[in-house]
Amino acid sequence: MATPTRATAAGTARFFLRHAGAVVADHVRRLGDLSLSSVGLGSYLAPPDDATDLRYEAAVARSLALGANVVDAAIVYRHQRSERAIGRALRAAAAAGVGRDEVVVATKAGFLGFDGAPPPDARAYFQRVIVDAGLAGWDEIAAGGHCLAPRFLADQLARSRANLGLATIDVFYLHNPETQLDELDRATFRRRMRAAFEVLEEARAAGAIARYGLATWFGLREPPSARVHLDLVELVELAREVGGAGHGLEVVQAPLNPTLREAALAPTQRGRPLLAVAADLGLYVMSSASIMQGKLAPDAAAARAALDWTRTRPGLGTALVGTSRAEHVEANAGVFRLVGSGA
Repeated sequence: MATPTRATAAGTARFFLRHAGAVVADHVRRLGDLSLSSVGLGSYLAPPDDATDLRYEAAVARSLALGANVVDAAIVYRHQRSERAIGRALRAAAAAGVGRDEVVVATKAGFLGFDGAPPPDARAYFQRVIVDAGLAGWDEIAAGGHCLAPRFLADQLARSRANLGLATIDVFYLHNPETQLDELDRATFRRRMRAAFEVLEEARAAGAIARYGLATWFGLREPPSARVHLDLVELVELAREVGGAGHGLEVVQAPLNPTLREAALAPTQRGRPLLAVAADLGLYVMSSASIMQGKLAPDAAAARAALDWTRTRPGLGTALVGTSRAEHVEANAGVFRLVGSGA
């Protein structure tokens, strides 16, 4: 039998079977036929250095051991080092018996980024590795550092797969696509999003990604009057135009926590909140900033309270928490681990 290259229904079910009796009943969520944890590990914060890489590897290992099987990254996080640390952690997990098919791995592309560390001259670096390399022209780069050009996205996907050591990425997001609206009119933005969806549908057909999504910050929680507003119904319709009824736009990400409540409560999507509209569209939602990047966590009890508020919002799939420390992973797991369950 061939080794699985992506998360599968059987693999993710097996993961939670091992944790049966150790996690609360609402911890397991469904993305199609996949089983996902209600809390996932993010990898945005912390310095781009070797010590942090090692801490992220340990954090991923502890997260998997405690029953959380969602890991989130972006190629620009810590200048590609987060992806590479996660890749090493996944290889170590496989050696320890956690199969590739048990873990849902997500990453993102859209922002221009560096490799390992910032160069002395960022513009000269981008000129060389992006413009001169034929991946995009400066006229395709918005807000000084955001790009949805097809060649650029294809390049970033290839780099992310290499960084993570994966044949197939389970969720590949367009990273804050609303950034383009800082400069573009709506018609040009739509054309660029359509071209991006075409690239992602091609990648899905080739097996490089299993599905794609939109990882946003402002776009889905700002009102329609805002310049950066994203209309989720319109974007799903665009994906359907490109990929047909079986298109791969299946996941969205937006900030949600006790202080940033718009995704759950504000009528930003045709008069209704994001979570309600996403549910009607059959989209899985992951929250970023689930404890406001630590600002809602003056202590472990406060962090758990904020995280539990986020992960229990109706319509939310997975609450992502960025942490490079295994002890914080363990503390956060208190929202879904049963008392006395061990591990």
